[in-house]
This record gives sequence, structure tokens and C-alpha cells, in this order.
Amino acid sequence: LSRRCHHRSVSMLDVPFLPFCAFLGALGLLCVAMVGTWCQHWRGGFSLDGSSRTFNWHPVLMVTGLVVLYGAAALVYRIPNTWSGPKLPWKVLHGSLALGAFILTVLGLAAVFCFHNSQGTPNMYSLHSWMGLATVLLFSCQWVAGFGAFLLPWAPTWLRALYKPIHVFFGSTILLLSVASCASGINEKLFFSL
Repeated sequence: LSRRCHHRSVSMLDVPFLPFCAFLGALGLLCVAMVGTWCQHWRGGFSLDGSSRTFNWHPVLMVTGLVVLYGAAALVYRIPNTWSGPKLPWKVLHGSLALGAFILTVLGLAAVFCFHNSQGTPNMYSLHSWMGLATVLLFSCQWVAGFGAFLLPWAPTWLRALYKPIHVFFGSTILLLSVASCASGINEKLFFSL
């Protein structure tokens, strides 16, 4: 009985890789479009003048960086087992997407700190703030450690093998923290708006 249940659960997860990636990419674009539309039409648009329109860059950049691009980086490295080519292009794409996510995240943090400072609002006053900052700090450490262990040629094989499960664990944890930070941030903004 357990063999049959195990076989059934494995076959249920057998999804074609490229269509699944395309589906998740479309969901990511839809997510960014919805947050952008929310900020453009219901929150007053975008600006760099320190007003609430400066703040509007924060949710768009953070969702694009920490959820969509970081999620794409995680997915890209889950190449199908049937791939027989070199892994280096996938590693470079994985690291590049994560670097792009990091850049957008830093810009998103700069936008919210600029807004808070121009309005006289204290920084780091909520659970969302602290959870988001912890996520960004973990993400920064993850990127630097991953770059050093997997993309630089000096790292020995034993070190890569030792660090890989840690890298995978923290990658998944950071992605979950990113989604939780986004949900808490949107709820916080709605709470203050309503």
C-alpha cells in the first residue's frame, strides 16, 4: 500500500518543466502588474520627491525583486533531470536573477527610507519592517555565500557539497519570508489607509 501511495504522489508531481516555468512567469508578471496598478491608480502614482508617491516605489520594487525575480532564480536552478548540458549557464542565470533581485530590493528599501525620513516617520517601527529587514539581510548573506561557493572557481568540491543543502534551505526560507513580508506590508498599508 505504501509503495502505491508513494508512486501515485510522485506521478502527481510530474509536471512539464517549461510550461510550469511559463505559468509561474505569467503569475509573477500579473503580480507585479497588480501591485503597480494599485500604486498608480489608487495610491497616486510614482515620484522621487519624498511624498507618498515615493513610497509607492517600495511595494513595486520589493515584490518584483524579492518575490518574482528571487522566485525565478530559485526555479531556474531546478533544471530538469534530463538536462545533460553544462550547469554553468544555469548557475550564472541563477546568480544574475538573484543579483537583479538584490538591486531592486536595495532600491525599494531606499524608497521607503527616503519617504520615512522626509515625512519625519520613524524607521523600523513595525513587525513588517523588522521581518523585511531580516529577509534582506539573510538574502544578502545568501547571495555572497552562494557566489563564493558556487561561482568562483576556488571553492573545493567538498565545500560546495557541504554548503549546498544549507544554501537550498535558506533559499526556500528567504522566499517564504519574502512572501510573508509582502503580505504583512500590504496588510499594514491597508490598515493605515482604512
